[in-house]
Amino acid sequence: MIRLAALDIAGTTVDEGGAVYRVLADVVARAGHPADDVAIRRWMGADKREALGALTGVTDSRGVEDLHDTFVARLADAYAASPPRPLPGVPEALAALRAAGIAVVLTTGFDRQVTDPLLAALPVRFTGQLDAVVCAEEVAAGRPDPAMIRRAMALTGVADPAAVLTAGDTVLDVEAGRNARAGRVVAVLTGAQGRAELRAAGPTDVVDGVAVLPGLLGDTRRAG
Repeated sequence: MIRLAALDIAGTTVDEGGAVYRVLADVVARAGHPADDVAIRRWMGADKREALGALTGVTDSRGVEDLHDTFVARLADAYAASPPRPLPGVPEALAALRAAGIAVVLTTGFDRQVTDPLLAALPVRFTGQLDAVVCAEEVAAGRPDPAMIRRAMALTGVADPAAVLTAGDTVLDVEAGRNARAGRVVAVLTGAQGRAELRAAGPTDVVDGVAVLPGLLGDTRRAG
């Protein structure tokens, strides 16, 4: 039986208009290392410091922090111009999961500098359904490592990965769920990566969005 839903933020539970990857591409280009769409897509869902370092070739920690500071500032400007909002049906889905006794934890490649203001801009009907939020900077490694999922499990007292449902909109989200041996690894089509790309990563389900998770929960309960 599923006891924990570990869900990505941008593109999975929250519509932020794709700003994060536009800003990431802009920061990388301004640093003198323009990246094509394929290169950017490879880092979707990853820790943003790791992504910035890899895409620019910067290896020293101070240089990466400078890039990250620029990224955070420009992303804040983008969010101020076009505030993020919950994806359709997500607050209701989270409420249904929690009503069924399922803990809800968000996991994200953002750090707290980005995550906390983003969540503060969202309505309480969304944020009030969260048991915890785990950022990549708070664990040993970002996706596809399962460290964030394992942290979510520890925070909610869930010991068995078979009792975990993960959901995300990127290949790295799917890989992290599989690496965690989650009981249900769900890919959603509300982000930038398409069905074929996500299906190739080996999720248990590919669905239109988080809004359908209560229905998958019903399937899980019957299967269990």
